[in-house]
Amino acid sequence: MAAKNNDEGRFTEIRNAKVFRDYFVEERFEAGIRLTGTEVKSVRAGRAQISDSFARPDKGELWLMNAHIDPYTFGNIYNHDARRARKLLMHKHQIKKITEAVLVGKRSLVPLRLYFKEALLKVELGLCTGKKNYDKREDLKKKAQVREITKVLKARRT
Repeated sequence: MAAKNNDEGRFTEIRNAKVFRDYFVEERFEAGIRLTGTEVKSVRAGRAQISDSFARPDKGELWLMNAHIDPYTFGNIYNHDARRARKLLMHKHQIKKITEAVLVGKRSLVPLRLYFKEALLKVELGLCTGKKNYDKREDLKKKAQVREITKVLKARRT
């Protein structure tokens, strides 16, 4: 008999719920992130939050700012600071493209989600433009219309 896969309590990914409400996501990028050992353990436990974070280019490098990763519970004196800047790992041509878009095109670089790919932690970044209030209202109207349509279709089926 095969062994049972025990992945019920395991971390799958951490999403940034505010992004799709506040921004139009135009392009997506995958980046590695440079972390310490206690940070990785804390993220594996699901103790991270990226809803208020953003990425910033600086001297040919990308940095993830304001991401909160809780200090590891069983950590010692080598535990990390919860909101420190973390270096993002990407190819130079991607960094150059993103830097130009952020500085010239007035776009924002926002993390969409944190996830593990094999044993490595990855960050999905979105190159975004901000929504205006009327854009947000249009999105709410569309969601309400879709909700009404699904309600009518469910009533028809029964």
